[in-house]
Parts: sequence; structure tokens; C-alpha cells
Amino acid sequence: MAFQAAIPPGSTWFDTLKKSFVDVPVDSSNGNAIPTSDFLEAAESLTTLFGKLPAIVVSSSSGATIGDVLTYSPDLLGSLAFTPVKNDMIGNIKKVRDRQLASPGDSSTLQSLVLNELKSKKHISAEGLLWLVRGLDFTSQALRHTLQNPDAELSTSFRTAYTGTLKPHHSFMVKPIFSAAMSATPYKKDFYVKMGDEQKAKVDMGIWLDALEGQVRVLKEFQERKEAKW
Repeated sequence: MAFQAAIPPGSTWFDTLKKSFVDVPVDSSNGNAIPTSDFLEAAESLTTLFGKLPAIVVSSSSGATIGDVLTYSPDLLGSLAFTPVKNDMIGNIKKVRDRQLASPGDSSTLQSLVLNELKSKKHISAEGLLWLVRGLDFTSQALRHTLQNPDAELSTSFRTAYTGTLKPHHSFMVKPIFSAAMSATPYKKDFYVKMGDEQKAKVDMGIWLDALEGQVRVLKEFQERKEAKW
């Protein structure tokens, strides 16, 4: 049985995330190493922004029966047009995770995973991570623009972010698909209603973005290094 749960009063979408970027450690004593599992779980949680991920109820406190399929986060962006965006991110997460599962001893951090894969003359997960970081950069820039420009609608924020991140890397066939998604965003007021407590959501978003932006910056700098290219 499917059970639709609203975000509890006083909470926000950020409270529903299985893993937040805030909880992903960056080891400054080890070249800003980022743990692979934590980062991928946080990235996977982020994709619920573009659509729901189901979970199994393990407690009856929500009002659902244990064993029910529970969709806990609302469809925040409210459009099937974002399906390609979500699928692209999930596909790139899978490429990185597949390498981690195939060679766990060499993949404890994202940086070690990439460098060890490149030593084997392959770059499937390295390329997947490159595109995943681009997608995360796009998302973070869109939401940061939303926070910093209270009078701008989401469509403006997402189009601005797309132009500065993914668009230069997309082919002429892909650009219209993603551009359609940018135009299909809900009104900002409706977006915040789905987020939960609006004022708390804005605070939570700022904290979450600080963590995400920091990790994107670390990875972009790493990917510019000669040994991280193929």
C-alpha cells in the first residue's frame, strides 16, 4: 500500500533527507578527501528535489502501517519535465557507485576512486563524477540564486544556473530538453509551501548549500588537476 505523508509541522524537506551534505566530512588533513559512500548518499537524497523516492515504513508513528511504501518528500518542483535532470544525476551516481563496489579498497574517497580508476586506463566513473558535479553545481547555483534574489521566480533562477553550468557542455539535442525543465518550475511561493516551514526552510537551505558548494568547489579543483584527467 502506498501512503503519502506530509512534512511534519515545524520541519522542512531538508529534515527528510536520508543524508545531507552537511553530514559529509571533508578531510582537510588529507587533501580535502571526500568519503565516497557519504557523498553518494547525499547526492541521491538531493535527487528527491526533482521527484519522489519511496521508502518502507518501519514505524507506525507517521500514521502508516509498518511495511507500507512511504513517499515522504513532496514533489517539490512539481513537473515531469525534471525527469531527465533527475535521471541524469542518478545515472552518474550509479557509475561512481559501480566502481566503488567493484574496487572498494581503492575507492574509500572520491579522489582515490578516480585516480585508481585512471591508473587502470578506464574513466567511466571519473566521467560520471564529472557530470554529477556539474549537476550538483547547477542545482546549488539555482537554489543560491533563489535565496539571494527573493523577487526572482524559480524559472529565472534555474535558467540562470543552467546557462552558467550545464548548458555549455550539452549538445544541441539535449539543450531543449533541459531548457523545458527550467521553464516548468513552480511559482516560488508554491515551492516554499512544499518545503515545509518557509522561514526554517530558508535557514536550512543556506546551511545545506554552504556544505554542498564547498564540496563542489573541492571536486572541481581536483578535477582540474592533471592526474585527474584522461
